[in-house]
Amino acid sequence: MSEASQELDVTALSNSRRNMFLLFFLVVILAGGAGFAYWYFISSHYISTDNAYTNVETAQVTPAVGGIVTDVRVSDTQQVQQGDVLVILDDTDASIALAQAAADLELARRRVQGYQALDENLTAQIAARKADKERAAAQLDAAKSNLVRARLDFDRRKGLVNSGSVSAEDLSNAQNALTRAMADLKIAESSLHQSEANYNSAIGAQKANAVQIINADIENNPEVLAAKARYQQAQVNLDRTVIYAPISGVIAKRQVQVGRRVQIGEPLMTLVPTDQIYVDANFKEVELSQVKPGQIATLTADIYGEDIVFRGVVSGFSGGTGSAFSLIPAQNATGNWIKVVQRLPVRIELNAVDLSKHPLRVGLSMEVKVHLNEETHDQVAQTNELSYLDANQHLRQVE
Repeated sequence: MSEASQELDVTALSNSRRNMFLLFFLVVILAGGAGFAYWYFISSHYISTDNAYTNVETAQVTPAVGGIVTDVRVSDTQQVQQGDVLVILDDTDASIALAQAAADLELARRRVQGYQALDENLTAQIAARKADKERAAAQLDAAKSNLVRARLDFDRRKGLVNSGSVSAEDLSNAQNALTRAMADLKIAESSLHQSEANYNSAIGAQKANAVQIINADIENNPEVLAAKARYQQAQVNLDRTVIYAPISGVIAKRQVQVGRRVQIGEPLMTLVPTDQIYVDANFKEVELSQVKPGQIATLTADIYGEDIVFRGVVSGFSGGTGSAFSLIPAQNATGNWIKVVQRLPVRIELNAVDLSKHPLRVGLSMEVKVHLNEETHDQVAQTNELSYLDANQHLRQVE
């Protein structure tokens, strides 16, 4: 082979390699450009995670009174409406207590009526004691006058006894009359003191009785009001022997059976309001710099697959990360510290229309995509405190 042919082959090979490198770099540049364009126009406008689960504020059904269960009208997985009867307790004791409270209420009314009648009687007694006091005072005045007269008679006769004008017998009679007048005065004084004491006692009794009825009629009397309160409490306890559903939802974790004696506050079952389910999406802390309440989110559930898309709204952030509320929180202040990216639960309120069409249950796995588009956020919420209802209304308008 000639040298010219060899040089031609080398040149052709070099050109081929250069073209291949150019093609490779062109492919790399195009791939990088496509990746950057995808990130700039699409990926940078949302964050996503599959670490998300449905949750809800459940209602514990507990008895407000103790008793024996006579009937259970629901079972697990059953849908109930607010106000439906769930459990019935034996009401024998509560009925007896209500009857006793009703009797106590009637006795209280009659006692108050007795207080009112006694007040009238005490008023009459006060008038009588006042008359007795006035009579005793008059008797005292009379006794004083008799004493003065008896003393004058005695002194006059005593002065005449030496002259013989008055006999010794008359003097003795005058002295006896003086003694009787002095005794009558003491009796009159005692009678007056006793009548005053009786008068004051009657006034005190009327005042003590007046405390029971002052500024109140029979129905507003404190004793009657207290008896009414006990009666109403007994009625409430009787009503509480029938346990109703506090909210609408699905029965879960039913633990009560017929014939079992239950205590106050003992868990009987759980009510799950499936129409109020939300999603807790656990995003990494480094992903949350642009996430704000009111932003639109799209979600899919593993139970329905990717064909069913739920719409929602970011309603808020948890007060702490999952590790902060764990039973054994990480001791980051110690020397044995390794930084771990934490996840913060973000609550997503679901669209009510989507939730009614495709019901969810607590604990289901979800995939969440939060859209960070500021324009969309501005259209949905004018502030960072967009309510769930406002967001759902906007989503319905978007439809």
